[in-house]
Amino acid sequence: MGEDVAYRLHFTAQDLARTRIADKAMPFLELHIAMRAVQSRTRRATLDAWRRSVDARLTAPARMALSLVPVVGYAQSLFPPTCAGDPEELPDRVLATPRAEIRAQMSAIAEVQPVPSWTRRLADDRALLKQLGIELRGLYDHLLGPYWANIEGLFAQDRTVRAQQWLTGGVERVLAEANPRWMRWDPPVLEIKMVNGAQHDHMLEGQGVLLHPSALCDRTIIDYEVQPQPVITYPACSDDPLRRMAVLTPERARARPGGAVAALLGQTRSSVLNVIAEHAGCSTKELADLAGVAPASASEHATVLREAGLIHTVRHRNTVRHSPTDLGIGLLGLG
Repeated sequence: MGEDVAYRLHFTAQDLARTRIADKAMPFLELHIAMRAVQSRTRRATLDAWRRSVDARLTAPARMALSLVPVVGYAQSLFPPTCAGDPEELPDRVLATPRAEIRAQMSAIAEVQPVPSWTRRLADDRALLKQLGIELRGLYDHLLGPYWANIEGLFAQDRTVRAQQWLTGGVERVLAEANPRWMRWDPPVLEIKMVNGAQHDHMLEGQGVLLHPSALCDRTIIDYEVQPQPVITYPACSDDPLRRMAVLTPERARARPGGAVAALLGQTRSSVLNVIAEHAGCSTKELADLAGVAPASASEHATVLREAGLIHTVRHRNTVRHSPTDLGIGLLGLG
C-alpha cells in the first residue's frame, strides 16, 4: 500500500483488547452507503440492475432526500449512520435533531461544497423536517427493504469468517485480512487507503474500534468521531464476488428441499439444512426462527448435520454460527 496510505490508526494493547466486530448489520449505515451508490455510475455490472429497479419508484420528494447524501463529498447526517436503531425510528430521529446542530452541519458543509438550496430551511421549517424523515424512511424501503435478508446473510457469513480468524490468529489476523486491498496491518498501526487522499494520524488511546462488514460498500470507510469507539466499515466477503453480486437481488421464496434430500434426511432436517445454506453464519436461535422449530430441536438437527459433514459450526463467546460445507451445498444442488 505504501505511498497510497493516507489514514493511520495507532493501536495500543488496550485498543486491541477492546476491538470487536459488530453484532449485526447497521440499517442506518447501509442506507447511507446505498444513498450514495444509487446516484453513482460506478460498479455498473453489480449495481445497475438494482439502480434501474429502484429509480422507477423514486418520487420527487425522495430525490430531494437523496440529495442530502451526494455521491462524493460530505453528507448532511440527520441520522448518524453508525448509530444503532431501527428504520422505523428514522422520522422521529430526524425530527428530534436540534436546530443548532442542523445549522452547524449545513454551515460546515457549505464551506467546502455546494448544498441544495432547500436545505437552508431545514433548521426552522418543522414540517419540512418531518417530511424529510418520512422520505428517508421510504428510501430505506425502496433501496434496502426487499434485500435486507440478503444483506444480513452476507454480514453473517463475513462475521463467521472473522470469528474463525479470531480463534486462530487473534484480532491482529482479523485486522490484517478483513480488507487487504484497502487496509494494511503494520503493528501497531492500521493503515487505511483513503479515496479523498486525506492525511491523518489518529491515536485511539484505548478506545479500540468496531469492525462492521458491509454488503454495499466497496472500500474501507472510517468514522472516527462516533462514540464510544471509531467504526471501520469494510466490504463483507470481498473474496466471494458472486455472493456479493447476488445481494441486491430480491430474496427468492425459499425453495423446498428436493424429494430425494427430504427422503434421505427427513423433511425437517432437510429444511434446516436448506435454511443454513441460504443464511450462512446464522445462530441457533436464528436457525430455529427461520426453520420454524424450537431452539432445542434446531440445535439437535444442527448437531446431526455437522456430524454428517454437511455443515460446520463456529463458536464465538456464547454464540454458535452455522454455515454449510461444500458437501451440504452439493447435496442440495446449489453448488
